[in-house]
Amino acid sequence: MSSLVRHVTIDCSDAYALASFWAEVLDSQLSDDDKPGDPEATVDSPGASLLFIQVPEGKSVKNRVHLDLSPQDRTRDEEVARVLALGATLADDRRRPDGTGWAVLADPEGNEFCVERSQAERDAAR
Repeated sequence: MSSLVRHVTIDCSDAYALASFWAEVLDSQLSDDDKPGDPEATVDSPGASLLFIQVPEGKSVKNRVHLDLSPQDRTRDEEVARVLALGATLADDRRRPDGTGWAVLADPEGNEFCVERSQAERDAAR
């Protein structure tokens, strides 16, 4: 058997705070042993585990790897509004008038991620 991805790891300045944001976005929880001030924090979600590691340097360039979110029980635009209310910011709006496209958001530390249309929205467009 080949290797499996165990975590997607994200460098950050406050592992617990950023993991808490992502736990809310993904409707998941932090690991039971994660506490404020810890240098690492993990969010286990059905799609992938995210590991946040505290590093001394700040983000300085565009992400080389980013997450694409696909809403499961709401539309893309409803999910964008929900995640913005949790503390994300809109970095680039790639949504088109015909309903296609995506929104590029940034988490509280500036890491970009995309919110795509839900599967139901993609199916309805066929």
